Amino acid sequence: MTSKAAPRDDVPRWGSSPAACVIDTVRATLCAFVESTPRDVRLKGFLPTFLPSRLLPFVFPLDGKYQNMRTAFKASEMVRKATKAAPPLPPMAGVKFGTLFAPYMMCVEYNTTEGWGKPEIRDFGPLSLMPQSGSLHYALQCFEGMKAYHTADGIRLFRPDMNVARLNSSHKRLAFPTVDEKEWVECLKEFVLANRTWIPAEEQHSLYLRPTTIATNHNLMVGPSDRVLHYIIASPVGPYYPTGFKPVRLVAENKARRAFPGGTGAYKLGANYAGPIMHQVEYTKKNFQQILWLAPDNTVDEVGAMNFMMLWKNEQGKRELITAPLDGTILPGVTRNSILQLARDMKEIDVVSEKRVHIDAIMKGLREGRVEELFGCGTAAIVTAVNFLQFGEEGLAVPCPETSVTRGFMEKLVNIQYGRTQGHPWSVKIADTA
Repeated sequence: MTSKAAPRDDVPRWGSSPAACVIDTVRATLCAFVESTPRDVRLKGFLPTFLPSRLLPFVFPLDGKYQNMRTAFKASEMVRKATKAAPPLPPMAGVKFGTLFAPYMMCVEYNTTEGWGKPEIRDFGPLSLMPQSGSLHYALQCFEGMKAYHTADGIRLFRPDMNVARLNSSHKRLAFPTVDEKEWVECLKEFVLANRTWIPAEEQHSLYLRPTTIATNHNLMVGPSDRVLHYIIASPVGPYYPTGFKPVRLVAENKARRAFPGGTGAYKLGANYAGPIMHQVEYTKKNFQQILWLAPDNTVDEVGAMNFMMLWKNEQGKRELITAPLDGTILPGVTRNSILQLARDMKEIDVVSEKRVHIDAIMKGLREGRVEELFGCGTAAIVTAVNFLQFGEEGLAVPCPETSVTRGFMEKLVNIQYGRTQGHPWSVKIADTA
């Protein structure tokens, strides 16, 4: 008697609908078949006529035993291939954001035959890609943004666990292999320490980190890539606003959309940043620094490439901090999450809400004097205050008090990031200052 294959817990589920249940059952059965059939039979017999074996890790994301695949890369295996000594960090005065790069990069490759390779620290330089790679044709690419800090007592990171969790979320959305999150953070530490002499020591300076993953397949198939490159580069940066805290002018856009329900707005994909650029160029000519993106129902989405927040007195007279919920169109920002947690501990804020707010409600609140502050938040600038909002034919001034909650959030986050708030779990010390 043939025994019935037990359901696999590690096979991703598609949902709870009847059709999804059937798909899950078929997937689980085929997974059991793959693992119980000798490898030479699978690859030379039935499977090639059913499904190309190189797609199996994506369609049947097993633990890799059937192909002896490496399902994770490890910091202990880091290979040092850098050949050049790090030059001195040049003076940071006048350096624009993201234009100067640290001498070393980290790279690790993946393919569906062998899995993840060993991570390498190399000299910073060009990548070699086949011209048919999916990252160039179908936007199969994602990235992260984070920083390393040179503090009084050492080198620090800020909440790297949140960045790698979001990276894995983006990987899954693109059918990329995921990374072991603990090992990834350890590799990141090794990479940062390799570039430690390029972490600026000046106040409000940092080393901006850009982890990136791209498809490097050798075909034009519209489908999951059988080759992936994950790399990290770094850029020494000064304060985002070198002349001081600088509010911006916003225009609310209700025709073009940054994201759409059911789309990819909740993931940090390169494609999400391409579409808005044309509109940004147009509005810059009209003296607007950022766009306030709206959802199809004209509720507020995000501001530029940042999460949007508003502090107001709501119609019940409560002082409320409000931001859009993580409903699938909003990027789960690390700074967003941090501000919400800080706000919930502040006595001067009555309510912290994650809900949709209509642009008409914001304009009405401005007219009635109930809106206290509007601001965007993200890794690069931390917080960006708003001093003017245009919607349609109406433009209204937005309060920007000298002593503001927005500035307060900035100061609290900076103090945590630079280790001045003693013992805070968000600040991860990775080395003592040399």
